[in-house]
Amino acid sequence: MPTKKARAGGCDIQATGINYRIAVSTQPPLKVWSRSDDDAQDHHLISGVRHVLRNVTCRARPGELLAIVGPSGAGKSTLLEILAGRLSPSPAPDLLLLDGAAAASADLRRVSGYVTQRDVLFPLLTVRETLLFSARLRLGATLPAKDMDARVDALLDDLTLRRVAATRIKDLSGGERRRVSIGVEAVHDPAVLILDEPTSGLDSASALQIVGALRAMAETRGRTVLLSIHQPGARIVKMFDSVLLLAAGSVLHHGTVDQLRCLLADAGLLLPPHVDAVEFSIDSVDALRTHRRRLTQQPQAPASSRRTLQQLFQLHSKQQVADEVAECVPTTNSYANSRAREVAVLTQRFFKNVARTRQLFACRTVCMLVAGLALGSIFYDLGEDKVAERVGLFAFLLTFLLSSTTEALPIFLQEREILAKETSSGAYRVSSYAVANALVFLPFQLALAVVFAAPVYWLAGLRRTAAAFGYFLLVVWLILYTANSVVVCFAAAAPDFVVGNAAIQGVMGSFFLFSGYFIARSAMPGCWVFMHYLSLFKWPFEALLVNEFAGGGRCAVRLLGACVATGDEVLRREGLGEECRWRNVGVMVAFMAVYRVLGYAVLRVRCK
Repeated sequence: MPTKKARAGGCDIQATGINYRIAVSTQPPLKVWSRSDDDAQDHHLISGVRHVLRNVTCRARPGELLAIVGPSGAGKSTLLEILAGRLSPSPAPDLLLLDGAAAASADLRRVSGYVTQRDVLFPLLTVRETLLFSARLRLGATLPAKDMDARVDALLDDLTLRRVAATRIKDLSGGERRRVSIGVEAVHDPAVLILDEPTSGLDSASALQIVGALRAMAETRGRTVLLSIHQPGARIVKMFDSVLLLAAGSVLHHGTVDQLRCLLADAGLLLPPHVDAVEFSIDSVDALRTHRRRLTQQPQAPASSRRTLQQLFQLHSKQQVADEVAECVPTTNSYANSRAREVAVLTQRFFKNVARTRQLFACRTVCMLVAGLALGSIFYDLGEDKVAERVGLFAFLLTFLLSSTTEALPIFLQEREILAKETSSGAYRVSSYAVANALVFLPFQLALAVVFAAPVYWLAGLRRTAAAFGYFLLVVWLILYTANSVVVCFAAAAPDFVVGNAAIQGVMGSFFLFSGYFIARSAMPGCWVFMHYLSLFKWPFEALLVNEFAGGGRCAVRLLGACVATGDEVLRREGLGEECRWRNVGVMVAFMAVYRVLGYAVLRVRCK
């Protein structure tokens, strides 16, 4: 019985007849001066179809580096997204094979690591932390901690990042950040590594270093490496095993660089001295397309003398193909970690980011302390009969707390981009991200609540009991966390900071208007009463009033030294009582849950 041959670490990808079309709409120009009475021009949208890719055929082999080149708009990025399983071709391709077996987008996605043009990384994590968190999310419990650390160390050496392992991402050079992005996608040792313009925006030395590292990965680990590149230098071109030249979505050449030189000669194009063949071919795509059309008009070889890709693969035994596919493609769709472990890892990563983000914690802590001291000194030692002053304090307190959390919006927008990238590669579930995001802010918001509530409460001379202060602290904590939940929800839906900030401020302003402080519920128009109950100000405002005035028979209103109304009587006039204390807390918790669930639902749709 023959022994099984050791195979390379990569996968053989073959694609035939890949097309991709997008619908486009254009508005015809409006005629103003030249329009005549008999010129009945309809100004409606003219719909059409743009062919981004046209009948593309390509092959990428294990242990080789395939470079996809071409001018801007040639379809390079679209082809890479299809081969990475991030985009489905339209219509379906004639043939898409992974080690000789038919493959779907999900199969390609499971075996590949996809590095986008932009370096989407957490700026406050170190290089080692970034790679280690990626390894923990993508490898799960399959590797002991010691082996995982060893894998990260090896990757740091492969990408020449050992010197900056303890440096934060924001302090790296462009080339170093790009290598970290490659490491994030390579840490789980994918069979196929796909990179979209990995040298874009880098100097020649950094570009050469990155392509050299990719060349080494292909040779030493047998990995299949595909990359798109716009203008490769001569030294970079020498590292390519094969080149795929695209122009206007069509393949003009697929083969070695030497074969490309022959193609240029056949097309009558003389390669100038000291000019690289790949660079010259990109500049000569129009002539090559003319040459290609001329060749297609010539008589084709008999069908019996040609073999399709499918027929070539049928030369392999079925058992060999099955063995190769089983080794290349994972047999399960499950994630590397359980939900609980995903939440634990993401929470730890969130905690590091929040603790290191000054505007999210350090600066905000100082601001809350200063605001608490200022409010406490302004409303210093309020007497029992200062009802209006207490109500004003609570109203301003709510306004300050609910409107002071938008500084977190840019952070959430940045995390949303990272979330989309990581979930598209199957690193973790969107639900795990939502739970971790909700958990990590609980202790931070509690710390802010303590820093703010303590000086305000005791300096202002509010109800001096431990139970009353504890309830006040709880309400302040819930207010901060509710505001955080609102920001998370709008950050999930807003396209950018400007829109998100405007939406949050508008919603908060309307909530304050309908809180019952400016206008009583009984005086509101019937069509607007629902906003009173949706207001995030109403419930904590009432809770603070009940906490301060309910019970104990405290005098709230005095006339000529005599008590004319107790706190309970004042509350009853407003329809409030002791029963509102915990009911309102429950409503606030429900609001938090609703905004968190809405944010999760929006993120789930965005990440599909």
